[in-house]
Parts: sequence; structure tokens; C-alpha cells
Amino acid sequence: MRRTVLAIVVVAGLIWATPLSVPAHEIPADVTVQVIVKPDGDRLHVLVRVPLRAMRDMQFPLRGPGYLELGMADEHLRNAAVLWIANEIDLFEADRRLVEYELVAARASIPSDKSFGGYDDALSHILGPRLPESTNLHWQNALLDIVLTYPINSAQSRFSIHPKLQRLATRVLTVLRFVPEQGGVRVFQYVGNPGAVRLDPSWYQAALTFTTSGFFHILDGVDHLLFLLCLVIPFRKFRALVPIITAFTVGHSITLIASAFGVAPNNLWFPPLVEMLIAVSIVYMALENIVGPKLQRRWVIAFGFGLVHGFGFSFALRESLQFAGSHLMASLLSFNLGVEVGQLVALAILVPALELLFRFGVKEKVGTIILSALVAHTGWHWMTARANVLLQYQVEWPPLGAFIAIAVRWIVLMAILAAGAWVLARLYRSLNR
Repeated sequence: MRRTVLAIVVVAGLIWATPLSVPAHEIPADVTVQVIVKPDGDRLHVLVRVPLRAMRDMQFPLRGPGYLELGMADEHLRNAAVLWIANEIDLFEADRRLVEYELVAARASIPSDKSFGGYDDALSHILGPRLPESTNLHWQNALLDIVLTYPINSAQSRFSIHPKLQRLATRVLTVLRFVPEQGGVRVFQYVGNPGAVRLDPSWYQAALTFTTSGFFHILDGVDHLLFLLCLVIPFRKFRALVPIITAFTVGHSITLIASAFGVAPNNLWFPPLVEMLIAVSIVYMALENIVGPKLQRRWVIAFGFGLVHGFGFSFALRESLQFAGSHLMASLLSFNLGVEVGQLVALAILVPALELLFRFGVKEKVGTIILSALVAHTGWHWMTARANVLLQYQVEWPPLGAFIAIAVRWIVLMAILAAGAWVLARLYRSLNR
């Protein structure tokens, strides 16, 4: 009996003395990842900070109520760094993938540490002294900081990164900083997997990226396509469509570029207002098709609503402009070019389809009314739903100084719009002659 009791006591003591390990846990809902990339000589340094709770199915030594056993955690932290971070990041020098890397260091950090605000502070922190072994750091609050180095040919090369870290959580926000050798910092911020990010793109790389983005944006935008359909239903001849589509193009180009340079309001209520006005434009054009459109004023209306749609395009462009590098204007023009190509593709499909429908399906007048009524019905539902969203925002007037600055910007914009309208009017008269 005494031997049995003694054995139980010994086993219990061993269990108590042995550090615990992290049990399997569910995927986190939301995590923030910080990445700093800096070329230096013949090495590319990559610093990464990830919450430790995002490292699922990893066994970390614990003590007490879940504190990291820091004296025994180094090897486990390095394994987690390789499995969850290093193996999930693809880096490229020009078009050559960097395969070889060295895991220089992997450290646990407290959640209040602010060293990742800059490259030098972050590097000094990771390569500096470890946390004392007596630190009571719960594993779910800990941060994993690592340093990776990749051999490169030149620090002047153009680098790209494809950080496939989206499996760390349901929603992964990444803040990426690129520190070129010549100085300065370029900051990127995105959610999920953005694909390959060119850290310092050339102008033609930026142009290609944004042309593709504009092309697919117009084809994915159902509201913009319905507006185009309303424009061309009654006017399907090239001569009639030229001033209408030109007016719409000039209108959305003006506000797209103006918004990128900060002329548009930056208030929270402005995007819902624009989305509602886009729906209004669809309803109006559809109803005008039913009543009976006139070519003389259709291009003017297309120009006005083009201004509204341009702000809508700018919202889609706003988050991706960070990938333009130093080529802002080239990226804006390329995005606009992609939108125009997408519009031409849509028109190349819509116009022949309408011709076939009105020739072999229904009479033109009846078909115009039916199609326009269906579009108006859809636009009406969008308009009411977006109006309800807009009503949830409270419009606040800015201070006097800010109001004057906004007014000046809008006066300049109105002058540009007036010049654009004058050019379109001259173009329309030339076409008529």
C-alpha cells in the first residue's frame, strides 16, 4: 500500500514539474502581421512579427496558468517561424525567386512592445537580449518576432514579395514596410492574400497592373454595366454612340483623377452617397428610355452621371494605389485605360446582342420599354437600399478653415468640368457638321 501511495506521489510530482504544452486551438478571427523588408549589400533582410496564437498545432512549453517557459521555448519558436512564416513567404529579385534563406533569430515579445515602428529598432530588439525567463507572458498574448536573410545579387534590384499568410486567421491584416537602400520607407497595407507585391515597380509594371485592374473592375461592376446598357439601348449606331460614350468617359476620368489627388470629400458619408447616386443614374436613364430619349441631351446627362461614376471608380482604386510605387499618374491613367477597354468590350457584346434581340425577338419600342423597366426595377431596389445605408451617417460640417479649403478645391474642379463640357460641346457640333 505504501509503495502504491509513493508511486502516485512521484508521478504527480513529475507531472507538476514537467512544463505543459499548448493544446490545439481554433483559428483566430483577426490578427495583424507586420513585415519589414530591407535590401542591404548582398543580403535582403526580412523582419516579421506575428501573434503566437496564430500558430496552430504547435507545441510550446508552458508553466503555471499558460505562461511561456521562455528558457525552453527557443527551438519551438524557430520551428513555428519556419513552418508558419518562412515557408509561406516567396521573395523575388527581379523575376528570380529567392529560395535560400537563413533564420537568424526568433524571439518571443510582449504585446506592448513598439519596436516594429522602424527597421533599426525592430532589428535591434530581435537581436538584443531575450526576455528574462521569469517573465510571466501568457502564450496567447505573446508575439513571435523573426529575422530572415536572403542572399541577393544587388541591393539596387527590383524586389517583389508574395506573403501567403492568409491562413494564419480568418482575417489577416498585413502592414508591410519596404526600406530601399537609397532611403525612405514605402508602406503597404492589405487584407488577405494580395498576390505578388512589387515593392518598387517600374512605370510599365505599374501601368500593366493598373490597366488589368481597371479592365476587370468595369466587367465586375454590375451597376456600371447596367448604366452602359441604358446608354446604348436607344442609340446603337456608331455615330450616335460616339458623343455619348465620350462624354461618359471624360466625366468619370475627371473625377477619378481629381479624387486621387484629394479633391473629393474624405468623409465617411461620401462613399454611400456616391453609391446611391449611381443607382439614381441607372433609374433615371432607364425611365428616360421609356419616355423617349433625345440624342441632343443624352451626352450631357452621360457627362454628368460620368462624374458620379468616376467617384465610384476612385473608391475601388483607393486601396490599390499603394501598389503604384512612385508612378501615381501613370497608374491612374492606366487604370482609366483599363476601364475604357472594359467598356469597349462590354459595348462590343451589348450592341450586337440588342440588334439581334430587336430584329428577331421583339419590336424595338417594346423591347426598349421591357429592358428599361427591368433595369429601373433593379436600380430602384439598389437606390432604396443604399439610401438606407446613407441615412445611418451623420453629416457634419467641417470647421471654417477646412470648409474654405474644400470650397476652393471644388471651385477648381467646377472650372475643370466646365472646360470639359465646352470641349464636348465643340466635339458634338463637329460631329453634327
